Amino acid sequence: MEAKTYPVCIIGAGLAGSECAWQLAKRGIQVCLVEMRPKKTSPAHQSDMAAELVCSNSFRGSDSKNAVGLLKEEMAALDSLIIKAALETKVPAGGALAVDRERFSTFVTNQLHSLNQITFVNDTVIGFEKSQHLIQVLLESGQSINCEQAVIATGPLTDDTLATWIQEKTGKEHLYFYDAIAPIIEKESIDMRVAFRANRYGGIEDTKTRKNEDTKVEGDYINCPMDKDEYYRFITEIKNAELAPVHEFDKACFFDGCLPIEEMVRRGDETLRYGPLKPVGLWKQKMMHDEIRVAGSQGRGIQDTSSRNEERGTKNDLYAVVQLRQDNLHDTLYNMVGFQTRMRHGDQKRIIRMIPGLADAKFLRLGSMHRNTFISSPILLNESFELKTFPNLHFAGQIAGCEGYVESAAIGLYVGLSQVGVQMPPQTTALGALVHHVLHADPEHFQPMNVNFGLFAPFETKCRKAERKQRQVERAREAFSQWTSGSQDLGF
Repeated sequence: MEAKTYPVCIIGAGLAGSECAWQLAKRGIQVCLVEMRPKKTSPAHQSDMAAELVCSNSFRGSDSKNAVGLLKEEMAALDSLIIKAALETKVPAGGALAVDRERFSTFVTNQLHSLNQITFVNDTVIGFEKSQHLIQVLLESGQSINCEQAVIATGPLTDDTLATWIQEKTGKEHLYFYDAIAPIIEKESIDMRVAFRANRYGGIEDTKTRKNEDTKVEGDYINCPMDKDEYYRFITEIKNAELAPVHEFDKACFFDGCLPIEEMVRRGDETLRYGPLKPVGLWKQKMMHDEIRVAGSQGRGIQDTSSRNEERGTKNDLYAVVQLRQDNLHDTLYNMVGFQTRMRHGDQKRIIRMIPGLADAKFLRLGSMHRNTFISSPILLNESFELKTFPNLHFAGQIAGCEGYVESAAIGLYVGLSQVGVQMPPQTTALGALVHHVLHADPEHFQPMNVNFGLFAPFETKCRKAERKQRQVERAREAFSQWTSGSQDLGF
């Protein structure tokens, strides 16, 4: 391949890189998108598709009263490819936006390939050099690409050679944390005589009806209930499980929003029960499930429930609950919600099969852990996410120091817009609040963070706590509208 000059070269076709390329290409800018897969892969990837989701399949809450819901609303208004793909491939998940991960990646890949402005190159970037007014992108194959601007969007799984180059050029030690992946289970191996469908706090009257072989069941989530004895046996086994080691030279530093279950157990026996295994809001649905199951097995109706209190049990029968969320549109795969783990695979299978309803669980994927790296953006980057010590080289996505699928894509979107001269949105918007945090957080305590209302600019005058969220949403929408109407380079 001869050296060719592109206005922009993006390294990494993950969420941030795909979004950045989309925003530039649809504005007529020629983009070279470099992705190392399938020639080379990472410990977490399983395909060669763009925007592969290596962890959860959830984009979290959709309600705009939540900061992430508001961020998705703003991204949709900016014609985000990632949000478009998520809405096209969504699966039932209650109030969350979850997707069929394979169809999601396929949709993003096809959309990118449909644009003539994007040239795909499959190779591994090992570094960059200045060549007069251009950047020379150095490839592992020995070839190179010339570009005017470059964007590193390689995510937290950046190849070691490029990571070393970044470290050398920044002059700063990388910050890092370990990210764990949750298992995925085949639906047909879940015992629905024990597990039950329900959305938290949702009853039969407000959840959609599904049909099973023997019974009517409700809700988008499959719930595996534990009584008190089962829960503490489960906790004991996790404590005694063998864990996959971290590198000897690394300190095991975990992001609080994605803690492995064994790390949560280390913090106290009740931590899981007040975290991902909390039973709150599910007792009513479990009683209904038990009534239907007992009635079906006895061949009689469920109108008279007074004589079956003993059969239905007590709330101790729902001391904790493991939830599973649909992972594909065919409704054949379910992932274990909040069940990230680095237990050795043998112990992992054995302990998960202790969970009621999962005795015969068949695994499409077991949990694992990988290292996530990110740079100290508040020190290293300017307002367009350009590296201060290497002009025209930008960072986008999780490697810049954000956390979450939506946030990663949002930073990619912003970096794409900044390439065409769009100014940073105000901190009163969700996108602006996230960008401001990544660039202006305290560098000594900088950690990846999901978008939240705590990142938004404070109100100049006090307001009641009960009104604050609604006022933040209203203020954000007004500020976002003014920002988009005042940005001539948005291209809408």
